[in-house]
Amino acid sequence: MALLCGPPTLPVQGRFAAFPVHPNRIPSVNQRLSLVIKAASSSAATVSPPPMSSSGIVLVDRSEAEKVHRLKTTYLEKVVPLLVQEFSYKNIHEVPKVEKIVVNCGIGEAAQNAKGLDSVVKDLTLITGQRPVKTRARQSIAAFKLREGSPVGIAVTLRGNMMFSFLDRLINLGLPRTRDFQGVNPNSFDGHGNYSIGMREQSVFPEIRYDALGKPRGMDVCITTTAKTDNEAHRLLALMGMPFKEGGGSTTVVVRKKKLKAAHFDSKSRGRR
Repeated sequence: MALLCGPPTLPVQGRFAAFPVHPNRIPSVNQRLSLVIKAASSSAATVSPPPMSSSGIVLVDRSEAEKVHRLKTTYLEKVVPLLVQEFSYKNIHEVPKVEKIVVNCGIGEAAQNAKGLDSVVKDLTLITGQRPVKTRARQSIAAFKLREGSPVGIAVTLRGNMMFSFLDRLINLGLPRTRDFQGVNPNSFDGHGNYSIGMREQSVFPEIRYDALGKPRGMDVCITTTAKTDNEAHRLLALMGMPFKEGGGSTTVVVRKKKLKAAHFDSKSRGRR
């Protein structure tokens, strides 16, 4: 005669280890939480230090390549500790950061054509992810056939996540695809921690199809940072991956002598003593 010792226990299988569960009992929340913590601790992999190049630039892991805001995550987790260690900041708010990015594009002959103006606005919208505004002339200039209030260009100001997304694509996609690219000029700082880049073609961005592009158009990119000196801004952008030209180590503004034009000399007084 078989003895009935109660209902048998049923093993539950899944991502975690099998544990006996009574068919009439449901595991409590604390039991579930403990099982999740045990499984997470057992499967946690060892964290490796961030990969760095020979020049000290923090590289992006392959696992982070598919993240939406990977450059922002890299800045907060890797770049900030390096800047604090290098410049000995006492407060975390002293660490320089990218405040905004202004992208400016001149429209030229497209100002007289409505379709051409719309295409220029559409291209810059695809590149930056934000619709630009039209910049208009402040005064009339007859020599350039320019009237007051007529559109002369378009500009867009990026902040927050859109700014990091555009900067990531500019550093990793736009600049390396430029023809005969050998690095950006490290002397293009304005003395207050802001950096400007001029691009001759917008087709270097993958959002713009080269076949659909008519006349090649360039644009100006101004990166505004909170750095107090050019050296701190240079180091910030270098750690974020900005490909500066090798050999241009000095970040001071180069002072060039002004060349005197021919109008400064009086042609009548050349033969006089």
